[in-house]
Amino acid sequence: MATPTFDQLLEAGCHFGHLKRKWNPAMAPYIFMERNGIHIIDLYKTAAKIDEAAQALRQIAKSGKKVLFVATKKQAKEAIANKAKEINMPYVIERWPGGMLTNFPTIRKAVKKMTSIDKMLKDGTFDNLSKREKLQITRQRAKLEKNLGSIADLGRLPSALFVVDVMKEHIAVAEAKRLGIPVFAIVDTNSNPEDIDFVIPANDDASKSIEVILDAVCGAMAEGLEERKVEKIDAPEDKEENEAPAAGKRRRVRRNEERAAAPAAETVEVKEEVKEAE
Repeated sequence: MATPTFDQLLEAGCHFGHLKRKWNPAMAPYIFMERNGIHIIDLYKTAAKIDEAAQALRQIAKSGKKVLFVATKKQAKEAIANKAKEINMPYVIERWPGGMLTNFPTIRKAVKKMTSIDKMLKDGTFDNLSKREKLQITRQRAKLEKNLGSIADLGRLPSALFVVDVMKEHIAVAEAKRLGIPVFAIVDTNSNPEDIDFVIPANDDASKSIEVILDAVCGAMAEGLEERKVEKIDAPEDKEENEAPAAGKRRRVRRNEERAAAPAAETVEVKEEVKEAE
């Protein structure tokens, strides 16, 4: 995992905050200075926070859990979709469906509805419907695909959220906090970092800034997934190695029992011979 350097963050424009009059005082620890009425973010702290978040996300991915990426703003949509697909993680880039986390069973029903429509298309049931019914179902399928297609594989609540712009995605953050789900987020100078578990202070309005941070955290998650694969491959070998000593131990115990039983058998034979002689 390669943490972005100071120069890379500077080139991507991660240091640009919002206007001084729009700032949130809770972001003061992450602000380096003010220039021309704009707050400048301390990139050394940004790099440290990226590294901290990446390590945590790597462990989550290594354990086989899911991280839900959330970004509905125009600058972040494409980057989030591409990076999440690469590591096979769910994401939301359209409107956040209210209650997606707190009312997760209902969301799952909608996803199952999409699956049932796909089944109708395959088994020929769709062909027997009227033209009007076909049109209604097709529109419903397209709407479900647009809003929920990217979370179709999310069978249970995610283990963490990665959010771009916590002000715009405040509903998602609130739902995650209510359920105790940790939140990783790119937080700008106009946002409140107090509800965020892993704060990454950076410009959340520039696509380059978002991309350089996503490269780092998604790269760490990809490494975690690879480590998980390697452990799964090595696991059967370890099992065989553990079973071999156990089998040898069982054989030794069996031999010892046979040896212990042998003198007793000889004693019985001698006693029988003595009785016959008498």
